[in-house]
Amino acid sequence: MASSETDIRAAGLRCTAQRIAVLDVLREERRHHRADEVTAAVNDRIQVVSTQAVYDALATLVQAGLARRIVPAGRAALFEARSGDNHHHLVCRGCGAAIDVDCVVGEAPCLELPDDHGFAIDEAEVTFWGRCPQCQAAAPEPTKPPEATDHAG
Repeated sequence: MASSETDIRAAGLRCTAQRIAVLDVLREERRHHRADEVTAAVNDRIQVVSTQAVYDALATLVQAGLARRIVPAGRAALFEARSGDNHHHLVCRGCGAAIDVDCVVGEAPCLELPDDHGFAIDEAEVTFWGRCPQCQAAAPEPTKPPEATDHAG
């Protein structure tokens, strides 16, 4: 993989310390980060970078295709360096952990629309929801709902 600086320049962007540090953080840790996590990691590297500068760098990197932003329903946006492919995500309902899942194929879930309404579709974003092993162990979900009590008697 080319250096972050090389890839930023190749995308036609001005190379700044913030952009390099943000992309380095996303690439080195190879996971999904909230913006506040990226800010903390960048501050550890280059000191005194504003939250706004990190948000600006993230937005620019996403727009240039060097990073990807996902927003699981009801959760904070997450950023990752894996972009340019059509991978999906598995998100824990308990702790919010997100894991990459290679592009799914086959019948379920349905990825071919019966009517595309004239759209030129270039990407399908699929999020699988469940509970990770740690959350299952910490608080197992009941296998069936509790019995309702009839108080009308």
